[in-house]
Amino acid sequence: MNITNDMTTSFGTLYHPKSALVFYKTKGVDTDIYVEHFDMDKNGNPINAHPLTVREADALAKALQIEKNKDTAFLKSNGILPPNILHINPSTDKGGVLWYTKAQKRQLYFVNSLDIPSGTAYVPSMIWYASKNSLTVFALSSDRRPTEKTSLYFTPFFNIYKDGKVCMGSVSIDIKNSASVEEFTSAWEDYFFNSYFSHLLGSNSPVKVNCANLWKDLIQTGKPFPKEVLKKNNTTIKNLLR
Repeated sequence: MNITNDMTTSFGTLYHPKSALVFYKTKGVDTDIYVEHFDMDKNGNPINAHPLTVREADALAKALQIEKNKDTAFLKSNGILPPNILHINPSTDKGGVLWYTKAQKRQLYFVNSLDIPSGTAYVPSMIWYASKNSLTVFALSSDRRPTEKTSLYFTPFFNIYKDGKVCMGSVSIDIKNSASVEEFTSAWEDYFFNSYFSHLLGSNSPVKVNCANLWKDLIQTGKPFPKEVLKKNNTTIKNLLR
């Protein structure tokens, strides 16, 4: 897939120096430590040296605690766990989330060579399974909350392999270690739908009809997605969690 919009705003936050600490230690057996605090001018030069105050020490301790909490915040919920979340592995290295979305109307983008106008169309219910670096998607035949035994269908989109893995192409994935489960799932859905669909992967269509004609018709007419065109995949949700 190719990203559709300017992602430069998500490259990161620019930090400016505001203060500095210098630790002094006496020599000898009974050592003592003195901490001096410096403010920084607009050019990043230290000014206004003074002993570290209790207020400044408290602010430093609070900032360090916030930074420490970021390392343990990955995939935690901002509140009550959303009802569409089915499974969470909170490991920072190998963590991931399994969730589902109901049938909905989304903005879709297609490359010119497909001869499909970009626009809004109804998409089917979907199963999403993502780690920090990869995404797997399948379609569902209903909006009911799925179980381990729920049958999955091929996702009726382009850029998806037979096993459900999404080819993200040149899209730059940036999932932060501090992302909550809500931020994580929302980011992946945006990555998927805000990218250009460009080609089928494999020799078979993921639906029982011509895939390009299907989306051309759905965008032009605004009709609900026809679940009868979905092709069943020989897997279940339980298989995804192995």
